[in-house]
Parts: sequence; C-alpha cells; structure tokens
Amino acid sequence: MSFNNIKKGLTFCLFILIANFVNAQKDTLVLKNKDVIIGEVKGMDRSVITIGTDYSKDDFKVKWEGISTISTNSSYIITLKNGNRLHGTVKTSDSSDVSIKTVDGKSKIVKYETIVFLKPIKTGFIDRLHAAADFGFSLTKAQNLKQITLRSTVGYLAENWSADVSYNTLFSNQDKTDKIKRTDGGLTFNYLLPKDWYIPASVTFLSNSEQQLDLRMLEKLGVGNYLVHSNRSYWGVAGGLTYNSETYYSTPARKSWEAYIGTELNMYNIGDLNLLTRFAAYPSLTESGRWRYDFNFDAKYDLPLNFYIKLGVTYNYDNRPVAGASNTDYVMQTGIGWKL
Repeated sequence: MSFNNIKKGLTFCLFILIANFVNAQKDTLVLKNKDVIIGEVKGMDRSVITIGTDYSKDDFKVKWEGISTISTNSSYIITLKNGNRLHGTVKTSDSSDVSIKTVDGKSKIVKYETIVFLKPIKTGFIDRLHAAADFGFSLTKAQNLKQITLRSTVGYLAENWSADVSYNTLFSNQDKTDKIKRTDGGLTFNYLLPKDWYIPASVTFLSNSEQQLDLRMLEKLGVGNYLVHSNRSYWGVAGGLTYNSETYYSTPARKSWEAYIGTELNMYNIGDLNLLTRFAAYPSLTESGRWRYDFNFDAKYDLPLNFYIKLGVTYNYDNRPVAGASNTDYVMQTGIGWKL
C-alpha cells in the first residue's frame, strides 16, 4: 500500500471522526414525514418545539405531534402532564416512547403525549426572556376623536419560578367630552412546586376614570394548582389573600383585606390561534357585603415573522363603588404586535 493511499485513508477516517463528533454535540429530530433536522433544541412549549440549525439564521418550529423520534445531548427541565418535573436528556426509546436520562444517572420511560414542556437548563438571560407588545391608534374627524392603546408584557422563566411584568393603557380624547383614561399592569411571580402546585404572588395596579379610581394597588399571595396541563391547554385555579389599597379622584381612600379565588384557562394548540381567559373574585373580609371581580380575555392570531393580531377584553366590577362612580368598567382593545 502506498504512502498516498495510507494518507488518504487516514484523512477519510479523521473526517468521519470529526463529523461524528460534531453530530454528537447536536440534537436530532426525525419528523413523521421522514425529514431530519440536526441542531440545538431550544425548548418545547405549548406543543411547539423550537430547534436552531447552522444552515438557517431562523429557528425551526415544529408541532410536537409531528415528531417521530428525538435525541438530545443537552440537559432540559422536563415537565410532564401529571406535574412532575425532571432534569435530563431526552431520547426516543426502542418502544417509540421517550427515555429521559436524569442528571443523577437514572432513566425513566414516558409517553410522548405526557411531555408538555422542555427548557434547556444552561441558557443565557436572553434565552429565558419572552416579550410581546401591541399598539393601536385611531383618529376620527368627527368631534376630533383620538384614541391610543398599548398592551405589553415581559416575562422570565427560571428552573423553579417565573416572573411576568405587564403594562396596558388606553387614552381617548374628543371634543366636548371628558377624557377617558385607563391603565393597568403589575408584577406576577409564580414559584413552582411538585405535582403542578404553585405559589402565586403579585403586586398589580389599576386606574380608570369610569370608576373615578385614581389608583388601586393589590398585593396578593396564595396557592394554586394546574388541574389540566397538556400539549393543547392548561387550566389552573388559585386562592389566597389580597390587601387592597384604593385612592379616588374626590373621595377618601379605602383600604381593606380581601379573599380571592381565581382561574386561568389557556388554549394554544388551535392552529395559529391562542385563547387566554382569566377570572378572579374578591369578597371583602373587612368591608361587609362588598365584593369585586375581574375578567380578562385575549385572542391572539400568529402571523409570519413573529407578528400577531390580538383582541383583548377586560371587565371590572365593584358592587360598592364610591358615590357618583359606575360599578363596572370594561375595555376592548385590538392591535397588531410583535413578540420576542
């Protein structure tokens, strides 16, 4: 055998070793249509798995049910339908189920449909962020009507907790009519517990001219559980205590303790449509006979390039408003937005 043949053989073997090493550092998805995607699985949420590749500047998004086999080399936070959370790698087993090898060396076989969430453990700050904002503006010649709306949210997801900040506002002005102002938002923190239990804590605010409410600050602490947590939806209920501090335009301030019970239903595997419904009731513990409730509904339709169209409805009710104020306030907002 000549030296040149030996050199060619060694070069070929080295190429194969390098190729195998490179692929060993990658995650692999085989789709049910037999397509293969090799890259970095960046997570799976709401029945959509995201994978980045070297050959595309944009990440690929694939429906979870469209995957035939999966193999990952990185470790993930893996949430199951029953609320259990595991840390480890994910690989399709011989039985076409999924084998999870945890960081402590143990293995667990689960069904595909029982995995509802994947998140890489070793990710940067930006990777854990999600954000969205939508804006609306209208101008009408009749009575010089001007209206501006803004809905925005920024969230952060860690291993055992999540935090979200929101800010929404509506301003309307027209000739011969009082200005209409409405602003709400706040900070919400959830600490995740086993079996889909969680501890919610939040500080939120509301200001609206319809109820002569200059500022309502709510400080809430409770406990909740996800009754349904699947690749198509989640449904959670929570309850606890609230401290309510209110100031008004022309009447004395009110401070009270309230109980609260709330529910949230999110349906997200409806093609490009997402539906989110929230409801919370607040019976007062220190003002006899008073109770309030808040209702929110958001419908979002995803467009290309991370844009979306959104419709939002918010309704607030207070059975004992201050003198001269309405016991209800509601707003419907539409707009186009972009998400990170």
